[in-house]
Amino acid sequence: MVRICDRVRYVETDMMGVVHHSNYFRWFEMGRVAWLRAAGVELWELMNANIIFPITHVEANYKESALYDDEIEICAEMTAFSRAKMDFTYRIVRKKDGALLAEGCSRNVFTDNNGHIIRLSGDFYDRINAFYQKEQAEEKH
Repeated sequence: MVRICDRVRYVETDMMGVVHHSNYFRWFEMGRVAWLRAAGVELWELMNANIIFPITHVEANYKESALYDDEIEICAEMTAFSRAKMDFTYRIVRKKDGALLAEGCSRNVFTDNNGHIIRLSGDFYDRINAFYQKEQAEEKH
């Protein structure tokens, strides 16, 4: 699992200082990008190789409200990986009290620039799979 910390910005809240629900999806993306970076893959590398990875499914379950200036921890974990897709789960936690604010999941598929599903191969697959397998092994211990 990859964890990153962030702080709720004023622009992410409504007039009552409560985070708008759409921001959780941005935080999920931040977690997913951080996970891929930890695996040694930068998004620009994939895009420069004409590989894009649209989301085909995403969901969020809201538990408690995040508020302006809350420090949050974004936790992202890959739960399934193949040459055609990657699945992630997410948890957003308030740092000061450990409250679970939201949890969710997403699925990305790998496509070419024309939107045709492709099979990830070579170095990209190897780097992502190595990190995924390492995390799976650590989870079992």
